Amino acid sequence: MSLENEQLSFDSEQRENKRVTVLGMEFENDDDRREYFREELRKKLPELRKIEGFPIGNDENIINLSDPPFYTACPNPWQDSLISAWGKDNQNKEKKLSIPFTSDVSEGKYDINYKLHPYSTKVPHKAIMRYILHYTRPGEIIFDGFSGTGMTGVAAQACDDKKSLLDLGYKPKDNVNYVNDRGQSCEKGPRRTILNDLSTIGGFLSYQHNKSLEEEYQDFIKQFDKVMNEYGFLYKTLHDSQKAELFCGLDIQSAKEFISTNQDFFGDVNYVLWSDVFECNICNSELIFWDSAVDEENGKVKTEFTCPYCGVNLTKKKIDKVFESVVDELTGETLRISKQVPIKISYTFNGKKYEKLVDNFDKFLIKNTNLSVEKKYIPVVEFKNGDETKRLSRNGIKYIHQMYSKKNLLILASLRKRIDMRRFGPLLTRVAMQITKLYRYTFQNGTWGAGGGPLSGTLYIPSLVKDLNITRQISAGVSQYNKREKYFDNKNIVVSTSSSTKLSNIKSTSVDYIFVDPPFGKNLMYSELNLLWEYWIGLYTNDKTEAIMNTTQHKGTAEYHKLMTESFKEMYRVLKEEKWITVEFSNTSSSIWNVIQNAIQEAGFIIANVSVLDKKKGSFKVVTSMTAVKQDLVISAYKPKGENLENMKRQRNSKESSWIFINQHLSNLPIFMGEKGSIDIISERTPRILFDRMVAYHVQQGLPVSISSAEFQSGIVNRYPMRDGMAFLDSQVAEYDKKRILAKEFSQLSLFVSDENSAIEWIRQQLMKKPQSRQDIHPQFMKEIQHIEKYEELPELDELLAQNFLYYDGDGAVPNQISTYLTKNYHDLRGLEKDDAILRGKAKNRWYVPNPNQQADLEKLREKNLLREFGHYLDEINNSKKKLKVFRTEAIRVGFKKAWTEKEYQTIVTVGERLPEKVIQEDDKLLMYYDNALMRTEM
Repeated sequence: MSLENEQLSFDSEQRENKRVTVLGMEFENDDDRREYFREELRKKLPELRKIEGFPIGNDENIINLSDPPFYTACPNPWQDSLISAWGKDNQNKEKKLSIPFTSDVSEGKYDINYKLHPYSTKVPHKAIMRYILHYTRPGEIIFDGFSGTGMTGVAAQACDDKKSLLDLGYKPKDNVNYVNDRGQSCEKGPRRTILNDLSTIGGFLSYQHNKSLEEEYQDFIKQFDKVMNEYGFLYKTLHDSQKAELFCGLDIQSAKEFISTNQDFFGDVNYVLWSDVFECNICNSELIFWDSAVDEENGKVKTEFTCPYCGVNLTKKKIDKVFESVVDELTGETLRISKQVPIKISYTFNGKKYEKLVDNFDKFLIKNTNLSVEKKYIPVVEFKNGDETKRLSRNGIKYIHQMYSKKNLLILASLRKRIDMRRFGPLLTRVAMQITKLYRYTFQNGTWGAGGGPLSGTLYIPSLVKDLNITRQISAGVSQYNKREKYFDNKNIVVSTSSSTKLSNIKSTSVDYIFVDPPFGKNLMYSELNLLWEYWIGLYTNDKTEAIMNTTQHKGTAEYHKLMTESFKEMYRVLKEEKWITVEFSNTSSSIWNVIQNAIQEAGFIIANVSVLDKKKGSFKVVTSMTAVKQDLVISAYKPKGENLENMKRQRNSKESSWIFINQHLSNLPIFMGEKGSIDIISERTPRILFDRMVAYHVQQGLPVSISSAEFQSGIVNRYPMRDGMAFLDSQVAEYDKKRILAKEFSQLSLFVSDENSAIEWIRQQLMKKPQSRQDIHPQFMKEIQHIEKYEELPELDELLAQNFLYYDGDGAVPNQISTYLTKNYHDLRGLEKDDAILRGKAKNRWYVPNPNQQADLEKLREKNLLREFGHYLDEINNSKKKLKVFRTEAIRVGFKKAWTEKEYQTIVTVGERLPEKVIQEDDKLLMYYDNALMRTEM
């Protein structure tokens, strides 16, 4: 099964023996450069070990995997030197001013760069390209603190590839400038990227997927062929099982020789099906799961099945796995593991695929495969105790090598012995999870054995295992790597393996843009899932600062929040002023969503937009969870000017502090959103959201909020031009008006009504579209509020209308919003004066959205009522030790805001402790007030 025979060899560039200059030093060639910096790295290791996130493993593995100064399998001491060198190239360039990238992005996962190596989560690099092209210019520096497989670096380098730009819909105006059909422009050219990951496999793959394509992969092919000459016979099976008797009494070496001289008898194994064995809880007989529980003809696993020995009806949940004692060949230890038996084999003979039951010859090869010849190169490493790894202990799995069949383990070990892991390691790690006992045997598209794969995000061993032929998987990997683009260059990246909670080798304000895809709370246990890859590179993640929620690591929401906040604070520090961070995020939990938002804001960033990124493919947990976020959310935030923050601090006790913030924030918001004749409401420009952003920033910065909601509503109208309920700067409004003329209608926002605030916003949308009577609104409103939380004391529709909107009773002239709607939609009403009796009759009893001046008056009355409610809650708390069970969340929010303004931090803490924990964790405003008040009461 030679790769050369299959014509999968690489047409790679020959390494040129030319002089190279790095960091001002000249070397005879790249190998000399590498060896010089490796020796320098060796000297620095004692100090580097003190840095957070230093990996677990020996120095030699770190040195051998590293390609310094561009990549180190530990904290990279040359990060800042490379950044400084890059920065000199940009110092005379014109600054790129940006507003948030607001287009929803959809990119598939089937690009060659995406498929090169599996990983728990990845963002397609072409999706990231859209953000990089928007926020940066060629040569500018990008940071990704959770780099995973390095797709941000791939995206940054692809910005210099004409074909990639054309694929995204950009067309060249000249050699540098490109534009798409939306009028969005960008500049062609590579960006520089700092890739950082706590995970050792993450750092390794970030480097591998971004390094210059200069390797002579023929070296790997030759070594692979040597391994196959030695062990390829293990992947043979007899086409005629009756010939199995020929092997009676043979040893494994004699069998190998027989196979080599009788090739016409044998086919090549594609995979072997293994089945769990269970014990009947009535007669104690052993049941092979495949034989007893699988309806092979109809492609189903039965919910109930019959014991063939005693006839009793069984279910999988009611029976136990059979365990057997096995002497581990590597450790000599006797282990009790769950019993699995081989059932059938898929193989290829003379170019055609066949299936057969396992025969005595197949069992002979399985039984007699000997690990001792490669024992030295098979690490003996125990699975660490963890939330995911405990699944394996239920199957008796203690060591990582137990996850592999002996023949696949032999191939991996023999290759590891022969190859340079820095150069060719991904060809091993790429298959290191696929060929384990995690691979499921499934029924897809009418065929057993089609599809399958490990269950995403878990270490779950199925009852039906598909044991793949590793040699075919490696051949496929070689073919994949052969198809990579040729635009990669080491000089454009620097990769470090360390924690983002302390970026000690990066100076402040040295980065132009940040794109991160952070860990998702408790969705994925990265360091545990990565063990099967890290096992082969010999370096393991130091999980002390791993930003996840994990019972074994004693990390809950608070610990996750702390680690994410520390990471975002470091990102804030290294980012230049008035530059942007994009945070891609997917989680099914609103509490984790709030933690991320709060961590971003606590670090000092200001959120300007939230949009959607559709990866076009769901993981297992997304597909099966009813509450899953089917599309990833993307947060765009910016680092404000330090000058503005200082001005706010100087005006800390005056209302002017609020307007300094609003002036800055409006300048960083999109001016117009919409396409194809429609217009989108930019929610960030609405007074309600602007007020929330202003309050949040003041609270996070420890500044008093010296303006009420009503005063803010009034001030917005007096200070800024208003259009369609949105505020603009004087310099922005002309552009909005020009584009607004071309738009015919507003796009309807998608809202999920869960509390009073979202209910008000839902009503606002209905009335903006069409002023209506209470009777018109009520039926749909009752449907929308079905998901209101049990603790939420939602006011009746009549009260919500009266407190937030205006009512026309038929007296006097028809309000402008109602008359505009009626005369546009009813031909017989056109041309009538606003006080015409016919028009007044049609308009009567309709509710409508107040203009900003009227809204300020309503807000004043509403806030007064809410504070009265909050006062009742305080009385209830003072007279009882019980938690509040039912309340208006809006009243709590308003009460917290007033308490914060008056520095009554203990009031916030006291009330917060009487609310259900879920309420605090899942409400971003309450969580913000509570966390900051708690911090101040503990000082």
